[in-house]
Amino acid sequence: ASSHPKTTATCSASPINGETVENKIKKNIQCSWRGILKVCEEKDTSKLGEIPMSGFLDAAEKLNLNLSEEEMRWITTKYDLKRNGRFAYYDLLQSCVLLLKPQESSLLQRVIIQKPQKPLSPGPQTTSFFSAMLRIQPQILHCWRPMKHTFKSYNESQTGLLHIADFRQVLHEYRIDLTEEEFFNILEYYDKNLSSKISYNDFLRAFIQ
Repeated sequence: ASSHPKTTATCSASPINGETVENKIKKNIQCSWRGILKVCEEKDTSKLGEIPMSGFLDAAEKLNLNLSEEEMRWITTKYDLKRNGRFAYYDLLQSCVLLLKPQESSLLQRVIIQKPQKPLSPGPQTTSFFSAMLRIQPQILHCWRPMKHTFKSYNESQTGLLHIADFRQVLHEYRIDLTEEEFFNILEYYDKNLSSKISYNDFLRAFIQ
């Protein structure tokens, strides 16, 4: 009988697909981001927007993020932005909950929020800015459609830009009250050139996925 040469099957783990992990994490985090924010902020006593890696691993376990060891390794490497062994949780939450990075708008966004005439040239994304935006996110999601109409009614010239006082007044009408510091941080991001005007479409776009 002729013997066939034996082949040894080498089972190498398939390389992890960053996009797949990112989407899985996004899904998990969109359900539980408030819990993650709360746990991480408690550990972030210096308000730096980052915590020791062990702190994030604790939070992930506590909140049942349901990630494999390899996925966890991938995300902790990606969000160790300064390569100092600390996890930049604000950046993670920002990428999952807020849409601040310039990217192709989703179809939903294109239908409901017109593109600004001038692309946004944003100011700094400080931890205080992220904190303010994340705090008001649930309220904005709840009322952004009527809010958009109210913004438009204040904007008779239809430029998409509102004076700061009007912008704040509309937020106030929807019971979104910001502290002076929070409002300053949002202005610093959306009106870095100190024009005293804010593009309300750019502002709303950050909250709609």
